Amino acid sequence: MTAPWWHGATGYQVYPRSFCDSNGDGIGDIPGITSRLDHLAALGVGFVWLSPVYASPMADMGYDISDYRAIAPEFGTLDDFDHLVAEAARRDIRIVMDLVVNHTSDDHAWFHNALAGGDRRDFYIWRDPAPDGGPPNAMQSVFGGPAWTRDPASGQYYFHQFTAQQPDLNWDNPAMRAEITDMMTWWLDRGIGGFRLDVIDLIGKDVDRGITTDGPDLHRHIAEIAQTWAGRDVLTVGEAWSVTPETAPLYCENLSMVFQFAHVIAGWHPEHGKWHPLPRDWPALKRVLFEWQASDCWNSLFWGNHDLPRAVSAYGSRRHRVASARALATVLHLMRGTPFIYQGEEVGMKNAAFSDLGQFRDVETLNLHRIRMAAGEDEATFIAGANANGRDTSRTPVHWDAGPSGGFTTGTPWITLGADPAEVNVAADRADPMGVFARYSTLTRLRRKHAIIREGDFTGLSVDDRQVMAYTRTLRGQVLAVVANLSDDPVTYDPPADLHAATHPLFDGEAPVDLSRPSRSGHGSPSFSCPVPDTSPMADVQL
Repeated sequence: MTAPWWHGATGYQVYPRSFCDSNGDGIGDIPGITSRLDHLAALGVGFVWLSPVYASPMADMGYDISDYRAIAPEFGTLDDFDHLVAEAARRDIRIVMDLVVNHTSDDHAWFHNALAGGDRRDFYIWRDPAPDGGPPNAMQSVFGGPAWTRDPASGQYYFHQFTAQQPDLNWDNPAMRAEITDMMTWWLDRGIGGFRLDVIDLIGKDVDRGITTDGPDLHRHIAEIAQTWAGRDVLTVGEAWSVTPETAPLYCENLSMVFQFAHVIAGWHPEHGKWHPLPRDWPALKRVLFEWQASDCWNSLFWGNHDLPRAVSAYGSRRHRVASARALATVLHLMRGTPFIYQGEEVGMKNAAFSDLGQFRDVETLNLHRIRMAAGEDEATFIAGANANGRDTSRTPVHWDAGPSGGFTTGTPWITLGADPAEVNVAADRADPMGVFARYSTLTRLRRKHAIIREGDFTGLSVDDRQVMAYTRTLRGQVLAVVANLSDDPVTYDPPADLHAATHPLFDGEAPVDLSRPSRSGHGSPSFSCPVPDTSPMADVQL
């Protein structure tokens, strides 16, 4: 049986507002994306995950859709979108659309109809008030505050798991589900490469029992919408914060893969969540990553996205940015699964460093600031947490060059630029043959070329080592060994005694390390020195 095309492909996430601005209004757009397709082709990506470009009032930066079949004017037109799909196809790149079907915008025609008591009323979730006139229950929204908002005209409350401007759809309504599947078919017929399904684990909710994730009808609903792509050669990725290795196979009965976030949550404070990140713990992180490598569901591989901090800031080295960015790319992309690159990651872009609240744009951060300040939290502490894990920190514009506004726009960017644009930019990195882009483009080529990367079995090594990440991939007698020093300091690594590797490096121009050499340290197992990140032979990859 032939493996699906995405097993050998690498994905690239474009956050349109911050990718490339073609008209100088400070907001990235679809023509800007089209103008940079050659960059993505040189990187070697097989598909682009395109964050929402639908019509939206942008209460949640496009994840509040007001018209599923229209393009937001600030991003362009439907003709611009069709041109993007066609030009991407000319470069063997598919466009995978981000689709939000858990909720709409409160500016959607369906919700306007619902407020007026029309036939779309039951497209949303309504409940009578509690006996005291307050919300039906105490459920809270993800972004802070009650998950219920009162409709003055009817006196009823509608449910919203995110902002009040994002009313949740009623997936118990077959007429609503039929509208969703019809819309999805419409997009697929336009030639897109599939869907990334936002918070798909929420669509089976039962609000009367307080259940939001993995509800009783979740997988029945997913199976129903999966009929829209039955027989089509498309990629479908479900975002599911609640998924576990045990429940993942249920999702993958109808989806190509899931985005799971266990490795992300491993770095969050157990009480205060992402706003108070924990010190980096490589053994804990490796345990999660290695556990998911054993899942029966095909893996998605990623360090960051539009909701998460940038890879090199979250997991890399401040002293060795380029080296650690290359190392992080290596250990992730040679695992089992489909890798995803978040825009700017391919040149080692860092988190933004905002100094005051006025620089933030994200509704979650602004809502939580209000709540945390009312609870007595220190503002400097809050801003430090938002800089570490808030959503705006990775949403700043891509730095294309060292010019004004990082080459992103000829106007004023909609949000402050990220850190060090004069140093950290596409033009500078691509000019360096040992830069971050060079490593990423090599990794995309290796995935296409070597079956062992696509299909090989995975064995994690030295999980308790606090500096080195090591594993093997094996296929039909071949062994690929990956060893990376992820710390700031040189280390000596003693691999398992039975680990043997040939001396044929995958990376051109880099000397291999023979893991079968006798130890010079007197230990019973072989050993070798790993310098600081990515100084050869760090990130040693061999067949």
